[in-house]
Amino acid sequence: MRRLLPIGLLAIALAGCGKAEVVQPVPQTVIGTVAQAPTGAAAGKVVFESKGCGGCHTFKPAGSTGKVGPALDDLAAAAKKANRGPLPAYVKESIEDPGAYVVPGFPNGVMPVFKGQLTDQQLNDLVKYLTDVTPS
Repeated sequence: MRRLLPIGLLAIALAGCGKAEVVQPVPQTVIGTVAQAPTGAAAGKVVFESKGCGGCHTFKPAGSTGKVGPALDDLAAAAKKANRGPLPAYVKESIEDPGAYVVPGFPNGVMPVFKGQLTDQQLNDLVKYLTDVTPS
């Protein structure tokens, strides 16, 4: 009888185990719109803010007043003076390889090189942000 007691307890414990089931999520209907990540100039503004560009550059649309680097409020005139190609090309080069052309009056090597630090999409969005709000 004493030997049957452990076997009986084991049988009761095992009886509580049910069969395993796979649980799957149930789809739900979304009412309204799903928020999308910003793109283009709106995404570029996020890059500008997240990378701290305003700490060094004055740019009125961003509300930044940095004085370490050149002001970005008149990039079209700066691009023309630099003679480095169209405005978007000048801005892109200035972000990826800031030493390629240094605005007179500012030291070389202060601005970080962002080539490889931003995705192509982030770079394009940032260029769009800076050039869309700049008169060309």
